[in-house]
Amino acid sequence: MVVAALAGCGGGRETVRRAPPPAQRAWPVVSPENPAAANAVLMRAISLVGTPYRYGGNTPESGFDCSGLVNYVYRDTLALSLPRTSRDLAAFQGPKIVPDRLAAGDLVFFGQSGNVSHVGIYVGEGRFVHAPSTGGTVRLDHLDGSYWRDHYTGTKRVLR
Repeated sequence: MVVAALAGCGGGRETVRRAPPPAQRAWPVVSPENPAAANAVLMRAISLVGTPYRYGGNTPESGFDCSGLVNYVYRDTLALSLPRTSRDLAAFQGPKIVPDRLAAGDLVFFGQSGNVSHVGIYVGEGRFVHAPSTGGTVRLDHLDGSYWRDHYTGTKRVLR
């Protein structure tokens, strides 16, 4: 009898209701001041997705940490030497950019309590390339992701 009662409850497919994904804002398309340079930076950065993370790493062969990735991409594509650490990159010359004015190739910074501890390269549509953590790889992420949104500290434009 118990079997018959249970069989009656499960006659159809069970519907699982999932919470809707978090809303992602529409990111404005802002043309970079130097489209050729920005395109070179983006293509190189995206080509490195999947490269292993390594603290202090700054080549595809050795792996990358976040600032090592940024330095490698700008040096390899534009022969541009940038400061080595995320904190020094954040203090580097160049205008600070508000989020609604992000353009491909801008540097995006993350941290907490006013301290910068991470950097990536903005690629457009609210996404950025970065080397996030030990055991991970270079990857694309959304600025609207909860961690990145909550730890965003600013943006610098180095391409002009």
